[in-house]
Amino acid sequence: MGNPNAGKSSLFNTLTGLNQKTGNFPGVTMDKLTGIWELEPGRNIEILDLPGIYSIYPKSIDEELVINILGNPQHPDYPDMAIVVADASNLKRNLLLFSQVRDLGIPTVLALNMIDVAENQGYVINSLKLARELNVEVAEINAKKGIGVGGLKLAVIKTLKHRYASNDALPLSVADELIEDVQKQFGEADPYRSLLWLMEHDRMKMFNQEQREAFDHLLEKHQFEPKKYKSAETVKRYEQISEVVERCVINLNRQWDAEPVKTWTDRLDKVFIHSFWGYVIFLAILFIMFQAVFTWATYPMDLIDGGVAQLNDWLKGILPDSPLTGMLTDGLIAGVGGVLIFVPQIAFLFFFISMLEETGYMSRVMFIMDKMMRRFGLNGKSVVPLISGIACAVPAIMSTRSIGSWKDRLITILVTPLMSCSARLPIYTVLIALVVPEKNTLFGVFNLQGVALFGLYLLGFFMALLSAWVLKKILRAKERSYFIMELPTYKGPRFKHVAISIYNSVRAFIFEAGKIIVAISIVLWVFASYGPGDSMAKIEEQVRLKNPSLTGVDLSNKIASEKLENSYAGHFGKLIEPAIKPLGYDWKIGIALITSFAAREVFVGTMSTIYSLGGEVDNENATIKNRMRAEINPDTGKPMYDAALGFSLLIFYAFAMQCMSTLATTYRETKSWKYPLIQFGYMTTLAYLAAFLVYQILS
Repeated sequence: MGNPNAGKSSLFNTLTGLNQKTGNFPGVTMDKLTGIWELEPGRNIEILDLPGIYSIYPKSIDEELVINILGNPQHPDYPDMAIVVADASNLKRNLLLFSQVRDLGIPTVLALNMIDVAENQGYVINSLKLARELNVEVAEINAKKGIGVGGLKLAVIKTLKHRYASNDALPLSVADELIEDVQKQFGEADPYRSLLWLMEHDRMKMFNQEQREAFDHLLEKHQFEPKKYKSAETVKRYEQISEVVERCVINLNRQWDAEPVKTWTDRLDKVFIHSFWGYVIFLAILFIMFQAVFTWATYPMDLIDGGVAQLNDWLKGILPDSPLTGMLTDGLIAGVGGVLIFVPQIAFLFFFISMLEETGYMSRVMFIMDKMMRRFGLNGKSVVPLISGIACAVPAIMSTRSIGSWKDRLITILVTPLMSCSARLPIYTVLIALVVPEKNTLFGVFNLQGVALFGLYLLGFFMALLSAWVLKKILRAKERSYFIMELPTYKGPRFKHVAISIYNSVRAFIFEAGKIIVAISIVLWVFASYGPGDSMAKIEEQVRLKNPSLTGVDLSNKIASEKLENSYAGHFGKLIEPAIKPLGYDWKIGIALITSFAAREVFVGTMSTIYSLGGEVDNENATIKNRMRAEINPDTGKPMYDAALGFSLLIFYAFAMQCMSTLATTYRETKSWKYPLIQFGYMTTLAYLAAFLVYQILS
């Protein structure tokens, strides 16, 4: 355990070999993580990585998880010992948590991380003297590079063997009768643990309502005020810690009467967190990122798209014409192609996100965005989930647990899905390619398709801010909140971690979203290939009678189109078409809108299946984009996917709540179906109205 950004998750990864997500900002570890560490040959121990906290007095849900484990010796995860990871460059603040954990009676090892950063800043720590002062084992480590793990092993083995006694004295004395009353009613415990129970009983799940009322009675009986005690205790601890640090840390700057060392971090921060240039640089980085995502991914995407189309045509050529062949080619392979084509863009997007996190820049983004967030009524900590929402709304909503104010947390949960997540990227890619000319550039340099993609991400962000402002007015949230975050030093990216992040993200997309897309593609093929009664069997004969002049590809197209329209899927699409006609959508798009409620990415898989069944275009190796581009609007005789329809669909998917996983996560975090329904209702209404306006204006 340790403060946010102290490096505990990096150490956890190093010790266990697991590759959990690490980042230079609070809220990365939102649940406890477990792994196995081989302490000695033949001796494995289980390690828990707990959410980062500054003290054992919780202010948010993720911090409550920690005290519910550390405060309850009967908890199944109660530790035999604790490794408190401390940032050596900010030792005084990090030792506060260490001193509290030690006073709970838990055998503790202090792991000093980032010693190199402390030395670069002119601080030299005498860890042997520090160990004697604190009466614990101290190990110097570099969590990212795995340096010092051997010394940490020895410290852990020694501590587990001797189980050093903690400091029995309370940091700030209280009446003996108070502690005795707690112990009489609730069992023997260390004095500090008894005090923790008394002050935090409402947040601890080990106590029932009757016991909580008993605690309240004790508070009243002894006229004890928890808030005052916590404040006074913290001041007292820092006084004691300051004395220890004074004796154990040599400040070379003061010794040489020199100015504090100006590091590269200090110099870069003058620009990156500047009140004006900080925003300019952030927007420029985002702009370049989306340019690259769209431009660099084009070539591998075209290869995958063309390869899937060629495979389909080859299989159709060698396999007999049968329902099984149709399900394989137009159902399964078309669905798989709808997943694989977007792997390059997902990979590039997460490459850039990982690079921003690894270098330490992401924490600067959160710092500069805090001021803007407050103007729209959001908590400063809302920056974490909103930025995380670019990747996926599910972990982003879970990260709102670090927000202490319930109303601020609720608002953040409700607006986070408006951030354009990676699931929307496949939809944006296909539709932008259809309505924004590929060769057009901005100022002769920037790809206009990349500019459009950048604009959609910005649109989602500003709509999230606007929605938060409206919800703040409705909920009348007036609590003042604070955003406290450690700004890490800038570091070179660890490309192994970047590669792991890309791999995990792509794997999740293929196997999580991919399973849904492929399954729905196959089901959709069945519904689109069969119809009620014997209507499908008569279609070919009817088409030939009505259109005697049609031959070859034109005849095949007409037959396939009529079959699709008269299938179960076609009937369902026709049923909902009146509701979506004002947006410019036909029954085929209506089918995709419904199926994509499972996951936004399913839209593309659905269109791949529908247009595979809808007939052939002139060349046999047509890709999904070419098929959609060749689609003709029966009312106008012009291309179906013109600017009006394309941008209407883009806006709809930018705002619509079409992800069952996100709704389920909202339910889990709010413990009520009311809020997922509100979230779904307002986002769907917003999407419909915005898409309607765009279509009517552009058409």
